[in-house]
Amino acid sequence: MAAPVLFHHESSLRHDPGPHPEQPARITAIERALAARDWLGFERRESPLASRELLEAVHPARLINGIHELCVSGGGAIDADTVVSPGSWEAACHAAGGAAALVDALLGGEARLGASVHRPPGHHAEIRRSMGFCLFNNVAVAARRARDAHGVERVLILDWDVHHGNGTQDVFYATDEVLFASIHQSPLYPGTGAASETGTGDGAGTTVNLPVPPGTGDAAFGSLVEHVVVPLARRYAPGLILVSAGFDAHVRDPLAECTVTDAGYATMAASVRALADELDVPVGVVLEGGYDLGALATGMIATLEVLAGDGPVAAPELPVHELAERYRAQHAVVAG
Repeated sequence: MAAPVLFHHESSLRHDPGPHPEQPARITAIERALAARDWLGFERRESPLASRELLEAVHPARLINGIHELCVSGGGAIDADTVVSPGSWEAACHAAGGAAALVDALLGGEARLGASVHRPPGHHAEIRRSMGFCLFNNVAVAARRARDAHGVERVLILDWDVHHGNGTQDVFYATDEVLFASIHQSPLYPGTGAASETGTGDGAGTTVNLPVPPGTGDAAFGSLVEHVVVPLARRYAPGLILVSAGFDAHVRDPLAECTVTDAGYATMAASVRALADELDVPVGVVLEGGYDLGALATGMIATLEVLAGDGPVAAPELPVHELAERYRAQHAVVAG
Protein backbone atom coordinates (compact mmCIF):
# COMPACT_ATOMS: atom_id res chain seq x y z
CA MET A 1 0.00 0.00 0.00
CA ALA A 2 1.30 3.47 -0.87
CA ALA A 3 2.47 5.59 2.05
CA PRO A 4 0.06 8.26 3.29
CA VAL A 5 1.02 11.81 2.38
CA LEU A 6 1.29 14.92 4.53
CA PHE A 7 1.37 18.39 3.00
CA HIS A 8 2.93 21.22 4.97
CA HIS A 9 4.92 24.42 4.40
CA GLU A 10 7.11 26.62 6.56
CA SER A 11 5.04 29.67 5.57
CA SER A 12 2.47 28.52 8.14
CA LEU A 13 4.88 29.86 10.77
CA ARG A 14 4.95 33.32 9.16
CA HIS A 15 1.25 34.06 9.57
CA ASP A 16 1.55 36.24 12.67
CA PRO A 17 -1.68 37.58 14.19
CA GLY A 18 0.14 38.71 17.33
CA PRO A 19 -0.91 37.44 20.78
CA HIS A 20 -3.63 35.09 19.64
CA PRO A 21 -4.82 31.50 20.25
CA GLU A 22 -4.34 30.72 16.53
CA GLN A 23 -0.56 30.91 16.83
CA PRO A 24 2.44 29.51 14.90
CA ALA A 25 3.20 27.17 17.80
CA ARG A 26 0.16 25.10 16.76
CA ILE A 27 2.06 23.81 13.73
CA THR A 28 5.25 23.33 15.71
CA ALA A 29 3.41 21.25 18.30
CA ILE A 30 1.88 18.94 15.70
CA GLU A 31 5.08 18.49 13.73
CA ARG A 32 7.15 17.84 16.87
CA ALA A 33 4.71 15.13 17.95
CA LEU A 34 4.70 13.54 14.49
CA ALA A 35 8.50 13.67 14.24
CA ALA A 36 8.78 11.86 17.58
CA ARG A 37 6.78 9.03 16.01
CA ASP A 38 8.70 8.94 12.74
CA TRP A 39 5.86 10.90 11.10
CA LEU A 40 3.65 7.78 11.44
CA GLY A 41 5.02 6.65 8.11
CA PHE A 42 3.63 9.65 6.22
CA GLU A 43 5.52 10.94 3.21
CA ARG A 44 6.06 14.66 3.76
CA ARG A 45 5.56 17.02 0.84
CA GLU A 46 5.78 20.78 0.58
CA SER A 47 2.51 22.30 -0.47
CA PRO A 48 2.30 24.52 -3.57
CA LEU A 49 0.80 27.98 -3.63
CA ALA A 50 -2.85 28.01 -4.60
CA SER A 51 -3.45 29.50 -8.02
CA ARG A 52 -5.97 32.27 -8.56
CA GLU A 53 -8.11 29.73 -10.40
CA LEU A 54 -8.26 27.51 -7.31
CA LEU A 55 -9.15 30.39 -5.01
CA GLU A 56 -11.72 31.85 -7.40
CA ALA A 57 -13.51 28.49 -7.57
CA VAL A 58 -14.72 29.40 -4.05
CA HIS A 59 -14.13 33.11 -3.41
CA PRO A 60 -14.70 36.23 -5.54
CA ALA A 61 -11.72 38.23 -6.78
CA ARG A 62 -12.69 41.15 -4.56
CA LEU A 63 -12.13 39.14 -1.37
CA ILE A 64 -8.89 37.61 -2.64
CA ASN A 65 -7.52 40.98 -3.73
CA GLY A 66 -8.53 42.58 -0.44
CA ILE A 67 -6.61 40.02 1.60
CA HIS A 68 -3.55 40.40 -0.61
CA GLU A 69 -3.60 44.18 -0.39
CA LEU A 70 -3.98 44.15 3.40
CA CYS A 71 -1.07 41.73 3.80
CA VAL A 72 1.34 43.55 1.48
CA SER A 73 0.50 46.89 3.11
CA GLY A 74 1.76 45.57 6.44
CA GLY A 75 -1.22 43.67 7.77
CA GLY A 76 -4.10 44.54 10.05
CA ALA A 77 -7.43 43.36 11.40
CA ILE A 78 -10.16 41.97 9.16
CA ASP A 79 -12.42 41.71 12.20
CA ALA A 80 -11.95 41.50 15.96
CA ASP A 81 -10.79 37.86 15.71
CA THR A 82 -9.06 37.74 12.34
CA VAL A 83 -5.72 39.51 11.92
CA VAL A 84 -3.17 39.29 9.12
CA SER A 85 0.53 40.10 8.86
CA PRO A 86 2.82 40.48 5.83
CA GLY A 87 3.45 36.71 5.92
CA SER A 88 -0.21 35.79 6.01
CA TRP A 89 -0.78 35.94 2.25
CA GLU A 90 1.80 33.27 1.49
CA ALA A 91 0.63 31.13 4.43
CA ALA A 92 -3.01 31.31 3.33
CA CYS A 93 -2.14 30.48 -0.28
CA HIS A 94 -0.12 27.45 0.82
CA ALA A 95 -2.92 26.35 3.17
CA ALA A 96 -5.40 26.35 0.30
CA GLY A 97 -2.83 24.98 -2.12
CA GLY A 98 -1.91 22.16 0.24
CA ALA A 99 -5.54 21.10 0.57
CA ALA A 100 -5.92 21.06 -3.22
CA ALA A 101 -2.63 19.18 -3.69
CA LEU A 102 -3.81 16.64 -1.16
CA VAL A 103 -6.88 15.98 -3.29
CA ASP A 104 -4.71 15.66 -6.39
CA ALA A 105 -2.55 13.04 -4.65
CA LEU A 106 -5.54 11.10 -3.34
CA LEU A 107 -7.58 11.11 -6.52
CA GLY A 108 -4.50 10.64 -8.70
CA GLY A 109 -3.93 7.28 -7.03
CA GLU A 110 -0.73 8.26 -5.20
CA ALA A 111 -2.16 7.54 -1.74
CA ARG A 112 -5.35 6.46 0.01
CA LEU A 113 -4.88 8.78 2.98
CA GLY A 114 -3.37 12.18 3.44
CA ALA A 115 -3.36 15.29 5.58
CA SER A 116 -2.92 19.00 4.95
CA VAL A 117 -1.42 20.56 8.08
CA HIS A 118 -1.33 24.32 7.66
CA ARG A 119 -2.54 27.53 9.15
CA PRO A 120 -4.51 29.72 8.97
CA PRO A 121 -7.50 27.38 9.19
CA GLY A 122 -10.41 27.82 6.79
CA HIS A 123 -13.86 26.55 7.71
CA HIS A 124 -15.24 29.90 8.93
CA ALA A 125 -14.33 31.68 5.66
CA GLU A 126 -17.56 32.29 3.76
CA ILE A 127 -17.76 32.90 0.04
CA ARG A 128 -17.48 36.69 0.42
CA ARG A 129 -16.15 37.07 3.95
CA SER A 130 -13.03 36.04 5.86
CA MET A 131 -13.69 35.60 9.57
CA GLY A 132 -13.06 33.50 12.67
CA PHE A 133 -9.26 33.21 12.24
CA CYS A 134 -9.85 32.01 8.63
CA LEU A 135 -8.86 33.70 5.35
CA PHE A 136 -9.66 31.21 2.55
CA ASN A 137 -11.85 28.13 2.96
CA ASN A 138 -9.24 25.43 2.47
CA VAL A 139 -11.53 22.40 2.65
CA ALA A 140 -13.98 24.02 0.22
CA VAL A 141 -11.11 24.68 -2.20
CA ALA A 142 -10.20 20.99 -1.86
CA ALA A 143 -13.75 19.80 -2.52
CA ARG A 144 -14.09 22.03 -5.57
CA ARG A 145 -10.74 20.73 -6.84
CA ALA A 146 -12.08 17.18 -6.59
CA ARG A 147 -15.01 18.10 -8.79
CA ASP A 148 -13.35 20.46 -11.26
CA ALA A 149 -10.09 18.57 -11.88
CA HIS A 150 -11.06 14.97 -11.16
CA GLY A 151 -14.76 14.76 -11.98
CA VAL A 152 -15.83 13.59 -8.53
CA GLU A 153 -19.53 14.32 -8.36
CA ARG A 154 -20.04 13.92 -4.61
CA VAL A 155 -17.75 14.73 -1.66
CA LEU A 156 -18.38 14.14 2.04
CA ILE A 157 -17.01 16.82 4.35
CA LEU A 158 -17.17 15.82 8.02
CA ASP A 159 -16.40 18.79 10.27
CA TRP A 160 -15.74 17.85 13.89
CA ASP A 161 -14.26 21.20 14.92
CA VAL A 162 -16.11 22.43 18.01
CA HIS A 163 -17.19 25.59 16.17
CA HIS A 164 -19.71 25.36 13.35
CA GLY A 165 -18.18 25.44 9.86
CA ASN A 166 -20.35 28.31 8.70
CA GLY A 167 -18.09 29.08 5.76
CA THR A 168 -18.19 25.57 4.36
CA GLN A 169 -21.94 25.54 4.79
CA ASP A 170 -22.17 28.87 2.95
CA VAL A 171 -20.21 27.52 -0.02
CA PHE A 172 -22.23 24.33 -0.45
CA TYR A 173 -25.66 25.13 1.03
CA ALA A 174 -27.46 25.24 -2.32
CA THR A 175 -25.70 22.36 -4.09
CA ASP A 176 -25.69 18.59 -3.72
CA GLU A 177 -22.03 18.28 -4.75
CA VAL A 178 -21.06 18.10 -1.06
CA LEU A 179 -22.64 16.33 1.88
CA PHE A 180 -21.57 18.64 4.72
CA ALA A 181 -21.92 17.22 8.23
CA SER A 182 -20.90 19.33 11.21
CA ILE A 183 -20.74 18.34 14.88
CA HIS A 184 -20.32 21.51 16.95
CA GLN A 185 -21.05 22.98 20.35
CA SER A 186 -24.09 25.21 20.63
CA PRO A 187 -24.36 27.91 21.80
CA LEU A 188 -20.90 28.98 20.66
CA TYR A 189 -19.23 31.13 18.00
CA PRO A 190 -20.26 31.82 15.24
CA GLY A 191 -23.87 31.18 16.27
CA THR A 192 -24.86 29.30 13.12
CA GLY A 193 -25.45 25.61 12.49
CA ALA A 194 -28.91 24.98 13.87
CA ALA A 195 -30.23 21.49 13.24
CA SER A 196 -32.95 23.07 11.09
CA GLU A 197 -30.34 24.36 8.59
CA THR A 198 -30.35 21.50 6.07
CA GLY A 199 -29.68 23.11 2.69
CA THR A 200 -31.77 24.73 0.00
CA GLY A 201 -32.58 24.18 -3.67
CA ASP A 202 -30.43 21.42 -5.13
CA GLY A 203 -28.70 21.21 -1.76
CA ALA A 204 -31.82 20.45 0.26
CA GLY A 205 -30.94 17.68 2.71
CA THR A 206 -27.19 17.72 2.08
CA THR A 207 -26.30 19.96 5.03
CA VAL A 208 -26.40 17.98 8.27
CA ASN A 209 -25.92 20.10 11.38
CA LEU A 210 -25.53 18.18 14.63
CA PRO A 211 -25.24 20.77 17.41
CA VAL A 212 -24.37 19.48 20.89
CA PRO A 213 -24.53 21.17 24.30
CA PRO A 214 -21.49 22.18 26.38
CA GLY A 215 -20.04 19.21 28.21
CA THR A 216 -20.62 16.75 25.37
CA GLY A 217 -17.88 14.15 25.12
CA ASP A 218 -16.68 10.97 23.49
CA ALA A 219 -19.89 8.95 23.68
CA ALA A 220 -22.00 11.48 21.82
CA PHE A 221 -19.38 12.55 19.26
CA GLY A 222 -18.57 8.95 18.39
CA SER A 223 -22.22 7.96 18.16
CA LEU A 224 -23.08 10.94 15.97
CA VAL A 225 -20.40 9.94 13.48
CA GLU A 226 -21.13 6.22 13.52
CA HIS A 227 -24.91 6.30 13.73
CA VAL A 228 -25.82 9.49 11.84
CA VAL A 229 -23.02 10.61 9.52
CA VAL A 230 -21.92 7.14 8.37
CA PRO A 231 -25.37 5.90 7.27
CA LEU A 232 -26.14 9.23 5.57
CA ALA A 233 -22.79 9.06 3.78
CA ARG A 234 -23.39 5.47 2.77
CA ARG A 235 -26.65 6.57 1.14
CA TYR A 236 -24.96 9.59 -0.48
CA ALA A 237 -22.03 7.51 -1.86
CA PRO A 238 -19.23 10.09 -2.02
CA GLY A 239 -16.16 9.62 -4.18
CA LEU A 240 -13.96 11.32 -1.58
CA ILE A 241 -14.08 11.92 2.18
CA LEU A 242 -12.61 15.09 3.66
CA VAL A 243 -12.38 15.74 7.39
CA SER A 244 -12.30 19.31 8.67
CA ALA A 245 -10.27 18.25 11.66
CA GLY A 246 -10.42 20.71 14.50
CA PHE A 247 -9.30 19.54 17.93
CA ASP A 248 -10.97 22.23 20.03
CA ALA A 249 -13.74 19.91 21.24
CA HIS A 250 -10.96 18.39 23.38
CA VAL A 251 -11.55 18.51 27.13
CA ARG A 252 -8.41 20.63 27.58
CA ASP A 253 -9.20 23.25 24.93
CA PRO A 254 -9.60 26.78 26.34
CA LEU A 255 -12.08 28.14 23.78
CA ALA A 256 -14.99 25.73 24.23
CA GLU A 257 -16.63 23.43 26.75
CA CYS A 258 -16.86 19.98 25.18
CA THR A 259 -15.04 17.03 26.74
CA VAL A 260 -13.73 14.87 23.89
CA THR A 261 -10.52 12.95 24.60
CA ASP A 262 -7.86 11.49 22.34
CA ALA A 263 -9.77 8.20 22.51
CA GLY A 264 -12.84 10.00 21.18
CA TYR A 265 -10.94 11.30 18.17
CA ALA A 266 -9.58 7.79 17.55
CA THR A 267 -13.13 6.41 17.65
CA MET A 268 -14.40 8.97 15.14
CA ALA A 269 -11.41 8.25 12.92
CA ALA A 270 -12.19 4.53 13.05
CA SER A 271 -15.72 5.20 11.79
CA VAL A 272 -14.33 7.31 8.96
CA ARG A 273 -11.71 4.73 8.02
CA ALA A 274 -14.23 1.86 8.06
CA LEU A 275 -16.59 3.88 5.86
CA ALA A 276 -13.80 4.74 3.42
CA ASP A 277 -12.80 1.08 3.20
CA GLU A 278 -16.40 0.05 2.60
CA LEU A 279 -16.92 2.66 -0.13
CA ASP A 280 -13.38 2.22 -1.52
CA VAL A 281 -12.66 5.95 -1.45
CA PRO A 282 -9.69 7.96 -0.13
CA VAL A 283 -9.67 10.18 2.96
CA GLY A 284 -8.09 13.62 3.35
CA VAL A 285 -7.65 15.42 6.68
CA VAL A 286 -7.54 19.22 6.64
CA LEU A 287 -6.47 20.96 9.85
CA GLU A 288 -8.89 23.46 11.37
CA GLY A 289 -8.84 24.61 15.02
CA GLY A 290 -7.44 23.36 18.32
CA TYR A 291 -5.89 25.77 20.81
CA ASP A 292 -4.40 23.72 23.63
CA LEU A 293 -1.07 22.81 22.08
CA GLY A 294 -0.74 19.45 23.79
CA ALA A 295 -4.31 18.39 23.05
CA LEU A 296 -3.98 19.54 19.46
CA ALA A 297 -0.89 17.39 18.94
CA THR A 298 -2.20 14.27 20.67
CA GLY A 299 -5.60 14.58 19.02
CA MET A 300 -4.00 14.75 15.60
CA ILE A 301 -1.76 11.77 16.40
CA ALA A 302 -4.75 9.74 17.58
CA THR A 303 -6.65 10.56 14.40
CA LEU A 304 -3.87 9.89 11.92
CA GLU A 305 -2.71 6.67 13.65
CA VAL A 306 -6.14 5.13 13.17
CA LEU A 307 -6.65 6.40 9.64
CA ALA A 308 -3.20 5.21 8.54
CA GLY A 309 -3.37 1.82 10.26
CA ASP A 310 -2.38 -1.29 8.37
CA GLY A 311 -5.12 -3.68 7.35
CA PRO A 312 -8.87 -3.20 7.64
CA VAL A 313 -10.27 -1.10 10.46
CA ALA A 314 -13.49 -2.28 12.05
CA ALA A 315 -16.28 0.19 12.67
CA PRO A 316 -16.57 0.88 16.40
CA GLU A 317 -19.40 -0.85 18.23
CA LEU A 318 -21.17 2.02 19.96
CA PRO A 319 -24.57 2.42 21.56
CA VAL A 320 -26.87 4.96 19.94
CA HIS A 321 -26.58 8.09 22.09
CA GLU A 322 -29.77 10.06 22.74
CA LEU A 323 -28.48 12.92 20.58
CA ALA A 324 -27.83 10.50 17.74
CA GLU A 325 -31.31 9.07 18.18
CA ARG A 326 -32.82 12.52 17.80
CA TYR A 327 -30.85 13.37 14.67
CA ARG A 328 -31.44 9.95 13.12
CA ALA A 329 -35.15 10.65 13.32
CA GLN A 330 -34.76 14.12 11.83
CA HIS A 331 -32.72 12.86 8.87
CA ALA A 332 -34.72 9.66 8.33
CA VAL A 333 -31.79 7.37 9.09
CA VAL A 334 -33.01 3.79 9.01
CA ALA A 335 -32.07 1.76 12.08
CA GLY A 336 -29.79 -1.17 11.55
